[in-house]
Amino acid sequence: MTKDVLLKNSLEGFVNWLQVGAFLLFLAVALGAFGAHGLEKVFDAKQLDVWQKAVNYMVIHGLAILFVSGLLWKFSQLSRDWKIALWSFLLGVLLFSGSLILWALTAIKWLVFLTPIGGSLFLLGWVWLFFSAKKITNLEV
Repeated sequence: MTKDVLLKNSLEGFVNWLQVGAFLLFLAVALGAFGAHGLEKVFDAKQLDVWQKAVNYMVIHGLAILFVSGLLWKFSQLSRDWKIALWSFLLGVLLFSGSLILWALTAIKWLVFLTPIGGSLFLLGWVWLFFSAKKITNLEV
């Protein structure tokens, strides 16, 4: 692959993931506000706690996606590594935060079995990022 093609691909990947992170953060703010102002009279304390936990993890991993998208742009030679972390964070949000939000809304018990899968994906993303970061020192920048 030529350097120009690699640069174009990394820019497109950066922009796409930047948008994903921004969307997750937008959604987290909207859901957080809805939980704080629209659900406090409808939900009990446990449901509100679960809702807030889902929103908090969405914020953390939305920010992580923004950060790693920057790594994807800056160190495009490691794009495979960054994309594994990015997909782990995104799928983690969908399963972890998504299952908690749906549980809080519906009380469907089997949804809680998806939560630890999402949490495991978060952990995978952070571990992958940890080991991938070491590879930066071996790059020609």
